[in-house]
Amino acid sequence: MNYLLDTNILVYYITRPALLTDFEHEFQPFSNQNVALISVVTEAEMRSIAIQRGWGSRKIKKLESLLRQFLRVPIQSERQIKVYAEIDAYSKHKHPELDYPPGYTSNTMHKNDLWIATTAHITNSKLVTADGDFDHLKDVFIDLIKIKV
Repeated sequence: MNYLLDTNILVYYITRPALLTDFEHEFQPFSNQNVALISVVTEAEMRSIAIQRGWGSRKIKKLESLLRQFLRVPIQSERQIKVYAEIDAYSKHKHPELDYPPGYTSNTMHKNDLWIATTAHITNSKLVTADGDFDHLKDVFIDLIKIKV
């Protein structure tokens, strides 16, 4: 199984890893049977967070060690661009070919979240997150695992 981790999950690995114990026990994302992935966008966000929060050398080393555990997915294919456009149009309730659930309203996603969702879709990964930014995409574009923290 492929697991693509959202940025907030990596933040928890650095700052509050005990919150992810149940997730790791149930899904075992780093086992030999699974592949743990991140989008290049997540790596960039994590490096920015480290700068903004003034992380010291201990946390930076922890971040570098954590990042080495993932397969990093770059943004480079035409398919990614096409999927990004479809997810963005769907989120804004303007995709002419997809059905919407009753009561659906427009969701303006942050651009980095669009790239992360796109990466989950093209890699056939379960997207692991702790926030609701991807809820409207569940079972349409992505499989979603929500971590309760």
